[in-house]
Amino acid sequence: MNPAGSDDFPASSTSVEGQASDQGRVYQAARDQLITEHHHHYPQPTTGGRWPGPDSVRVALAEGAPKVLRNRSGLRAALTAAIGEGHGIHVVHGMGGCGKTTLAHWAFQEALNQDRVALWVSASDRTTLRAAMLAVAADRGAAPGEVAAAQLGQRAAADLAWHYLDRSSRPWLLVIDNADEPGLLEEGGWLRASAAGTVLVTSRRSTAALWRDARLHRLDVLPLDDAAQVLCDLAPDAGSLQDAKSVARRLGCLPLALSLAGSYLAHQLLESWTMSDYHDRLQDDAAGLIDQGAQTRDSRHLVSRTWQLTLDNLTAQGVPEATTLLRLLSCFAADPLPLTVFARGAVSTADLESLEPPLQAAQLESALRGLLDHSLASLYGGSGEVRCIQVHGLLLESVHGGIPAALRPGYLRVATTMLRAVAPTQDAAPTDVEQLRLITPHITALLRHVDEITVSPAVGTAVQVAQCVHETGDYAAAIALATLAGDTSQRLQGAAHPDTLTARHQQGDSLRRLGRLSEAEQLLRSVHHERTAVLGGEHPDTLRTAALLSLPLFLLGRHDESLRCLSGAIDGQRRVLGDDHVDTLKSRALNLEFLAETGHTDAFAREGPDTVASCERTLGHEHPVTVIAYSNYALGLLHTATPEEAEAAACRAVEARVRLHGADHPLVYSAKLVLSWALMLGERYEEAVIMMREAVAGRERLLGLEHPLTTKARILLAERLAAAGEHSEAQQLLRENLTAAEGTYGVADPDLIRVRALYAD
Repeated sequence: MNPAGSDDFPASSTSVEGQASDQGRVYQAARDQLITEHHHHYPQPTTGGRWPGPDSVRVALAEGAPKVLRNRSGLRAALTAAIGEGHGIHVVHGMGGCGKTTLAHWAFQEALNQDRVALWVSASDRTTLRAAMLAVAADRGAAPGEVAAAQLGQRAAADLAWHYLDRSSRPWLLVIDNADEPGLLEEGGWLRASAAGTVLVTSRRSTAALWRDARLHRLDVLPLDDAAQVLCDLAPDAGSLQDAKSVARRLGCLPLALSLAGSYLAHQLLESWTMSDYHDRLQDDAAGLIDQGAQTRDSRHLVSRTWQLTLDNLTAQGVPEATTLLRLLSCFAADPLPLTVFARGAVSTADLESLEPPLQAAQLESALRGLLDHSLASLYGGSGEVRCIQVHGLLLESVHGGIPAALRPGYLRVATTMLRAVAPTQDAAPTDVEQLRLITPHITALLRHVDEITVSPAVGTAVQVAQCVHETGDYAAAIALATLAGDTSQRLQGAAHPDTLTARHQQGDSLRRLGRLSEAEQLLRSVHHERTAVLGGEHPDTLRTAALLSLPLFLLGRHDESLRCLSGAIDGQRRVLGDDHVDTLKSRALNLEFLAETGHTDAFAREGPDTVASCERTLGHEHPVTVIAYSNYALGLLHTATPEEAEAAACRAVEARVRLHGADHPLVYSAKLVLSWALMLGERYEEAVIMMREAVAGRERLLGLEHPLTTKARILLAERLAAAGEHSEAQQLLRENLTAAEGTYGVADPDLIRVRALYAD
């Protein structure tokens, strides 16, 4: 192009022609002209030729906002008040999918209801945030030239936006959504407080220096009832409220998952699943099924992908070890996990470095902090409570499913080592019960994940924990864990594998304690048979099962068979292990009760004192086997000694039980039952009745009303009442319980014979 009048090109009347393309322009001039043009360079749009920036900041860009927002009443009240006050910064933080954007959408509508200007900005990336905030400036009165200057960098963009926000003629609510990288807000100075309006930020980040002047609101999953109602709102014809509760519980009450599940059920074309059908199919691939309800493939709206955004963000921030830690946590359950599993003694540097990618022990703190700060995990406890970390169940499933198959055994091996290191031993003190309660669900989760490579150590740890749970008196939980361990080992290693038989042995012991005597006898007989075939008749494990088998046999009234079984076990243990081995001493302690109850008083008189002395000498006064010896020796003295001697021994047994198990334990009430009998023989009838009532109440509460030991206790209470002259209540107890007791223990049971004789006429 030849500008007219230039020194190099003389003026001419000849016309000049040019052609422009895209956003270019052609200028023609006949005289001297000064042309200044600003060029604004934007990335090429990928679709539709759109310019960057939002089409509107007056619309809440929240996809699929529900017609009814369930729960969140306390937070909604706080935000309503904040919008009304018209100032301040509020940050709603929580894990991906917990409903932060949905709540912000509700607040946006609330601002409109209060006649506020409502403005919506996405902070998902730097470009989107900048363009949206400049659009806010334009909305609040900035001239096009001012906005253009800010776009060119000739004017501070954030200052421009806040200049017009501060001078807005109307109060406003500014929503800054998806501020998962607070650094983007901080580096541009985009987050400020104003007297002219309220700022509401949503973020996965729970802690950030930028939040120091803000009021923080933590958002979690929904309560179960509200979560179920969300499903019913979305798919009212898919099932009952009870069905919805089952699905909601399986989804961990996560709002994103509930929304996707409800959407899927409501818009099926080729299927007609009920909520019950949906619940059943969640067992196979939960995340994949849930995501079928999504209307978009945006990662933020997919259960299987939403959390990967946060992990990618952590990696970009230089914390890639957070991914390794989350993979390790995915081997556990969604229940609170004690932080003690990460203590130096529980997990070694070598274990962590064996993972792929490796995790240095020194990185544990930063990795854990990263998960907490980005709302991928929550921290509970403190001030005397056990500190725990907790991760949502769907997140754990998604992450675990994403671990490459070749790497999974390494993670499971380290997870097993960690749990084994913190699991209490069988002679754990009562103070260890809380730790035991916390790790038990994680053992269960581990068993559901293991394969042929990792099954053996996991089953061994599970049986160790089941034994400890059994010792606490929670026999139902012990059965559940031992059964799962046995089933897992049988599936992966076979029914006759030593690990399987060890788990079945423990299962049988807990069945006995729970009063399921026939089941216990059949299972233990099978274990004894298999152990004899696999290990030999005199292997310590085989002998241990023989001794245990004698207990349900005895309680079922098969006394002769029981005595033969236990005597054979004791003889074998003495030959193989010696007189003072813990297994031999335990069998000898059990034998004291058998001898006393079956009338072998001479044998009891010989064995009793020596067994107690051997236990005290070899194991100590506080060992569980010594306490068994104390209890059974006291029971035997009721048949062979004076009431005073029996009472003294029974008091010692009660005290030892309380020290070992705590005051509220089934075995403590068994010891009190013996003490009440001693008190009755000493003609202290009122005290005997009081003690026996306490034993009955304890068994009813801990074992259940229908447990055989509870039924037996009520019959023995009738005996104490009869001795005290309270015949009416005694007869009533016998009428209500004698038939059931005879059905379990047999009519030849010594206790039943003795009590029945009171009212033989």
